Amino acid sequence: MPSIVTITFNPAIDKSTSVAAMVPEKKMRCTSPCFEPGGGGVNVARAIHKLGGQATAVYLAGGYTGLFYQQLLEKENIPSKVITIQQHTRENLIVLDESSNQQYRFTMPGPTVEEKEWQQLLQWLEQSNDIGYIVASGGLPNGVPNDIFGRIAAIAKKKNSRLIIDTSGEAFRQALQEGVFLAKPNLGELSDWAGKEALHMDEVNTVAQEIISRGQCEVLVISMGAAGAMMVTKNFTKTIVPPVVKRKSTVGAGDSMVAGIVLSLFNQKTLVEAVQYGVACGTAATMNMGTALCKKEDADHLYAYIQQQ
Repeated sequence: MPSIVTITFNPAIDKSTSVAAMVPEKKMRCTSPCFEPGGGGVNVARAIHKLGGQATAVYLAGGYTGLFYQQLLEKENIPSKVITIQQHTRENLIVLDESSNQQYRFTMPGPTVEEKEWQQLLQWLEQSNDIGYIVASGGLPNGVPNDIFGRIAAIAKKKNSRLIIDTSGEAFRQALQEGVFLAKPNLGELSDWAGKEALHMDEVNTVAQEIISRGQCEVLVISMGAAGAMMVTKNFTKTIVPPVVKRKSTVGAGDSMVAGIVLSLFNQKTLVEAVQYGVACGTAATMNMGTALCKKEDADHLYAYIQQQ
């Protein structure tokens, strides 16, 4: 059966901890940190694994942090293909202030990637066979061109693979210019594409239909946080609203949503069922602390609720 491949150009080791209270100029004693391999596409592959599926995570990594990153993925039994780079893989820090229950996310910029390094990833993709779905997700480090997802889209077309993108800014725009199967922008990213500071809810479908009418995308899934997601195709629009849950962290919610969508499509579910399960997975991720992503039992329970709407 054709496989699922995820692509990550700027992975990160996510270090999660908590302190009694965030106080400037003081030493704050942290709880024992949790280390997890993060970054858009890798998180999608990890979430798919948690949901009972399998995807191969293809990513760039280097230095001693890159080796540690690889060990973390191996510990989770995630199939992977590492493209080695000269510079170190970045580290992010997530800190929970226990006094306010607010989360602080410190995101590092990442390495500078040489052309020959990111070209190796494209070459691997071109030479790989029997790929049903490609998920290209996350931001880009220095040195990787903004049209990289567009280049991946061109490769996907040649291979008759379905490309799903989850990125922002110029990378999102250029991927759409080449044409993709499915894109998952949030409201801010869709507003940016439309050249507006913000979109009113009655404008979202109009902007989405403009993208689809240009032939840039077959399916748009606009994530709307706790309000769920809007799925838009040429002939169909549906808003999927999850139940209210106690949210502990939003880290990885978007990646969990993408994982639920692509795994469902891979398992030959309908498009509506796939997006419903994706919303369930994204919501399930918010029920966990730090960067834990979704749990299958939570996602399945929420999916059953959403289907009854």
